[in-house]
Amino acid sequence: MSGLTHFDGQGHAHMVDVSGKAVTDRLAVAEGWVRMRAETLDLITEGRAKKGDVLSVSRLAGIMGAKKTAELIPLCHPLPITKVALDLTADPSRPGIRVEASVKTSGQTGVEMEALTAVAVACLTVYDMVKAVEKGMVIEDVRLLLKDGGKSGRYEAAG
Repeated sequence: MSGLTHFDGQGHAHMVDVSGKAVTDRLAVAEGWVRMRAETLDLITEGRAKKGDVLSVSRLAGIMGAKKTAELIPLCHPLPITKVALDLTADPSRPGIRVEASVKTSGQTGVEMEALTAVAVACLTVYDMVKAVEKGMVIEDVRLLLKDGGKSGRYEAAG
C-alpha cells in the first residue's frame, strides 16, 4: 500500500496525522458538468423551473457541500475554509451546465475534496431541481483542475 497515506502499515484505513505539516495557503479548483437536453437548459436559463432559480440554489448547495465534506468523506479532516466560490455556466453547445468550484484555506492539508464535493453537490442539485422534466440528465467529467499549496506544490490538470 506504498504511497497511499490513508492506510497504515497493516493496510487498515486511518486518518492521516497532519499535525507535523506546515500551515500554508491552499487552493483547489474542480469542475463538473450536468448534460441535458437543450429544452431543459432553456427552462433553466429562462427561469421557468417550477422549483425556482436553479443556478442560485445549486450554487448555495455547492457551498454547503464544501463546508460539510468532512462529514461526508470518512477520512477527510474538518478544515477552516476561508473561501468557497462556485460558477455555474450554461453551455448550449454541450448542452448543459458547467460547474466550477474554488476553495481556499490556510492549513495543514489541502482542499481538493472540498472543491470536488462542492461540484458534485451543485451538480446533484441541478439534477434535483429539474428532474421532473428530464430524468436522463448525466452528471459527468467531475475532476480536479488545480491544487496549490502544501508540500506537493502545484498541480494543474492537462487539457
